[in-house]
Amino acid sequence: MTANIANQVAYLRTTRNFPTAVNELTLEINKAYVDIANTVNNRIIGLFPTNRYVITGESWFINTNQRQQTLRQVYNFGSIAPGAVSTQAHEIINLTQFTRIWGTCVTNLPDFRPIPYASVAPNANIDLRVDATNIIIANGAAGPTINSALVILEWLSQP
Repeated sequence: MTANIANQVAYLRTTRNFPTAVNELTLEINKAYVDIANTVNNRIIGLFPTNRYVITGESWFINTNQRQQTLRQVYNFGSIAPGAVSTQAHEIINLTQFTRIWGTCVTNLPDFRPIPYASVAPNANIDLRVDATNIIIANGAAGPTINSALVILEWLSQP
């Protein structure tokens, strides 16, 4: 099988021999800088703010070869009783597509659960949905109280 890999350089070189002649050294340092910049810029950015969105560092090519970045924001939720639904506005404008919708919560057992959560017990799931304006968490009627939750949304920016 012949691979057609999109990224030319997945990792930064770990060794490099720099010449002693100034002209050759200048060229090699310029190449090294470009290699470092390209490698660093192709990594996912680990910022998760709650008060504004950030660029994730991901590049998506959904429509032909037109690059789109993704944006990220974290949303805090308070207590959600069993059988209750909590809704919070996400305030994302010009939304076309989410790339990730995920979260975690702390229950009153106490334990820690992913959101969405699929329980083996009937009516104990935690549902996570997002519509054009809101984030909706539904706590199953047989589940424990959710003390707090974090929801992370990542979406495609406008091309």
